[in-house]
Amino acid sequence: MKEDYHKWYSPTLNKDIEMLVFGHAGYPLVLFPTTSGRFYECKDFKLIESAKWFLEEGLVQIYCPDSINELSWYDKNIHPADRVKNHVWYDKFIMDEVVNPICHDRGIQKLAIAGVSFGGYHAANFAFKHPERVSHMFSLSGAFDIKSFLDGYYDDNVFYNNPVDFLPGNNHSDLWNMNIILGVGEWDICLESNQQLAKILTDKNIPFWFDERKWAEHDWPIWREMFPHYLSTI
Repeated sequence: MKEDYHKWYSPTLNKDIEMLVFGHAGYPLVLFPTTSGRFYECKDFKLIESAKWFLEEGLVQIYCPDSINELSWYDKNIHPADRVKNHVWYDKFIMDEVVNPICHDRGIQKLAIAGVSFGGYHAANFAFKHPERVSHMFSLSGAFDIKSFLDGYYDDNVFYNNPVDFLPGNNHSDLWNMNIILGVGEWDICLESNQQLAKILTDKNIPFWFDERKWAEHDWPIWREMFPHYLSTI
């Protein structure tokens, strides 16, 4: 299984960024880590291993960029307005320095996005904000309402990065052409959040698969089961 390490200075984020890329060919998928996870987390916890067959067969290529959650949603030392602004910069970084270069190099318009736990928020938020660039969105135990991170603060940046707020009014036609999967466990702490997003999608008649796994909690074992299943839908 081919693995490549990349490190570069991001002009968008004004810092060094690291990323692992797995596979030698296939459909590109950007994979976000959990809350405090780094670019290597999905490898360390064997999520990449669960996709080994797809990678070795050249069916998918997985890009694992670093996150900056410690500088945005989880930085309690800065004002909430700055927390969300830092996330806005991260969203721009993902588009300008990860997604657009991949699409340009491949000569394609769209790619797949996925994430585990808080990475599921990143996947859903990016996909629903930029449906013209996303063909598949897989959230594994994601949460989709970030207002609890902002100590009661609210502005337009919060609205447009909070899927449960902006998605009801988003009528971009590509939302109806996206392969959306919400994976969650029966005993998952994020079950209610997934049910809330599922209702929004249902009310808008946007097709999706709500994959609720029995006897499953918010943890890596169930994510390692889900991930290859979802890759098979690409």
